[in-house]
Amino acid sequence: MHSIVIFPGTFDPITHGHRDLIERTSRLFDKVIVGIAENKRKSPFFSLADRVKMAKEVLLNMKNIEVLGFNNLLMDFAKEKGATAIIRGLRVVSDFEYEFQLATMNRRLNAEVETLFLTPAEKYSFLSSSLVREIASLKGDVTPFVHETVVRMLTEKFLE
Repeated sequence: MHSIVIFPGTFDPITHGHRDLIERTSRLFDKVIVGIAENKRKSPFFSLADRVKMAKEVLLNMKNIEVLGFNNLLMDFAKEKGATAIIRGLRVVSDFEYEFQLATMNRRLNAEVETLFLTPAEKYSFLSSSLVREIASLKGDVTPFVHETVVRMLTEKFLE
């Protein structure tokens, strides 16, 4: 059986914490699709094209990873791609309530796709894309938290 999982998110921008979870997921499934949601509701800082570009560069050396943008319902995207599971990261306990609601709704929409939760490595448990953007906006050093490609793109964006 060829197992396909989707790791969905906004990835605005992709962080070392995301990469850690994606790398660990890649050891559990034959193929990991990093599904980057357009998510206009969140008003992303980076365009979908830029977020896809960043993720592709950050994940370049991983063999069983595919990075795709999407703008439809996650469960429809999962069906299109033949995925049997969704991976969601839980950093802190407060993430669980929201993620539990999403998982329950997704199960109602498509009971054939399971939602699995992973926790990040302890050193990334505090890390979020919004914190990275805030630090970068104030000219702080984000190199410990994101790939050099992301550092460059954040720097360029804040110079605009």
